[in-house]
Amino acid sequence: MLSFSVNTIAQDSSQAIAIYKQAPKKQVVTFLLPLYLDSAFDAAGAYRFGKQFPRYFLPGLEFYEGVQLAIDSLNKEKVELDVHIIDTRSRRKIAEILQDPAVQEASLLVGHITNNEIRPVADFANKKQVPFINVNIPNDGGVTNNPYMVILNSTLSTHAEGIYKYLDKNRGQSPVIVFTRNGTQEDRLKGYLTDVEKSNPKAGLKLKYVTLPASFKAENLLPYFDSTKTTFAVAGSLDVQFARKLASELAILNKTYPMQVMGMPTWDGIRDFENDEYKDLPILYTIPFNPIRTDSLSSSIINYFKDKLFARPSDMVFRGYEVMYRFGKMIAEQAPNVALGLGEKKHQVFTDFDIQPVLLNKQQQQLDYFENKKVYVVRLLNGMVTTVN
Repeated sequence: MLSFSVNTIAQDSSQAIAIYKQAPKKQVVTFLLPLYLDSAFDAAGAYRFGKQFPRYFLPGLEFYEGVQLAIDSLNKEKVELDVHIIDTRSRRKIAEILQDPAVQEASLLVGHITNNEIRPVADFANKKQVPFINVNIPNDGGVTNNPYMVILNSTLSTHAEGIYKYLDKNRGQSPVIVFTRNGTQEDRLKGYLTDVEKSNPKAGLKLKYVTLPASFKAENLLPYFDSTKTTFAVAGSLDVQFARKLASELAILNKTYPMQVMGMPTWDGIRDFENDEYKDLPILYTIPFNPIRTDSLSSSIINYFKDKLFARPSDMVFRGYEVMYRFGKMIAEQAPNVALGLGEKKHQVFTDFDIQPVLLNKQQQQLDYFENKKVYVVRLLNGMVTTVN
């Protein structure tokens, strides 16, 4: 386990306990991150992979780098915290990790986790009555009746709501066609869109669904477009291969039939869309974290990575920074009442988080968890990314 206070780096577990006992007034923030240290180093401490760096190391490590940078910022502001990092890819199982003193004494838990880890960590947080911030998994893992869990990476139902409301507001007189395919996942997405449509009876938007054959071509799409007006084409599937195929065929039609293409959150990071094949095709999709890096803090982080690490920071670096900074400030100011202030729009960094209570069963009026309801609609055109909402 890596463990450090705001002023101390890389201490072992026993030292972490001593630090906490010496400064009991400090709030404890514990991160559960997949760092793979046991896989990366042998018993003698030698790195196992030579000059190679496995890609599966990156998300946890990059998030950790962002956390470190935020700790530097909090130090400069003299924010008093004890921060601990636990490697969830060590030899210990999650049940054993939850017994670690750094977890047991935490005032705030932050997890970059897997689907199978959501439930045990959330149950632990609920029992201990400490907030648990799920920073990466966009679903609830079956968790209910837990006012201490926060989902930052918005769920599919929230994206569906954001997509519907954006289309209703911005389509004008344009028709909106949802191109989908047969599949359980696609049925679930359609169900979410239908629920949003039903809950907005005053909205003028009525979605039309077209189920495409497995090997569809541009001619299968052609009947739904008009050369005299713009059509919104919505991808009714999360599948990335479907995304590439649909956008590729639409790009052919776009030369004659004006359109805008609304994709899914899974379209973020599809680099193919920057190729000449998709030239002049307006692509929209939703993401829960602000992708724009033009502010002064973003520029300073980019310059730090460029000058010190000869690299460019990934989105996970910025996520690590804003989670550590925002929630670190909140826990330092509001503990032990931070759970009551999770929805406050304080200490926002890059993303304008909109953390709202979620009630899965409206009749029971039971608070099941909190979720970030902010989704950004991103427009990608000829390699340029902008936000349009």
